[in-house]
Amino acid sequence: MIETPTRRAVLGAGVFAAGSLIRIDSSVAQASLPPTPACHDGDEATLRQTEGPFFKPSSPERAELLEAGMPGQPIELVGFVISRTCKPLAGALLDFWQADDKGRYDNSGFRLRGHQFSDAEGRYRLRSVVPGVYVGRTRHIHVKVQPRGGRVLTTQLYFPGEAQNRADGLFRSELLMRTAKNAGWLAGRFDFVLD
Repeated sequence: MIETPTRRAVLGAGVFAAGSLIRIDSSVAQASLPPTPACHDGDEATLRQTEGPFFKPSSPERAELLEAGMPGQPIELVGFVISRTCKPLAGALLDFWQADDKGRYDNSGFRLRGHQFSDAEGRYRLRSVVPGVYVGRTRHIHVKVQPRGGRVLTTQLYFPGEAQNRADGLFRSELLMRTAKNAGWLAGRFDFVLD
């Protein structure tokens, strides 16, 4: 029996192509994504997960969480926000928060926290650092995604190849980012599929 590949499988096969689209120029990563990737109507929506204890509302609007002198491996995460019918969702709110490279959250300010909106083609781009691990958790980035007038998706994104993935009770392979090294940066890709 031959199975039709899902949108996620097709996108996963192209991770290194997506990583090659990220150009590093004067220590600045700029993302350029191709038009909305092919997908199949009815693909499963992105898995929901707990927001955890560290969410703070009213984060600043910004796609650059990386600050001058901030330690850690820089990462640029790119992708699309699309519907289950493959329609790009323009103006979707994406609110990201994460730990620093030592596994600590800023609970008094908004360091490594920020929100943005997807562009007219449903694209987003986040620049940050790879978060550290802390007791009981593997590396992860939290996100809330909400289409205009729609329901909020709260979830977490995970890094492939992490030793702590197996020990983390919240880890789900469906939420793995695709990653590749690119001129000192980590290039990441994840597409959100919303109901």
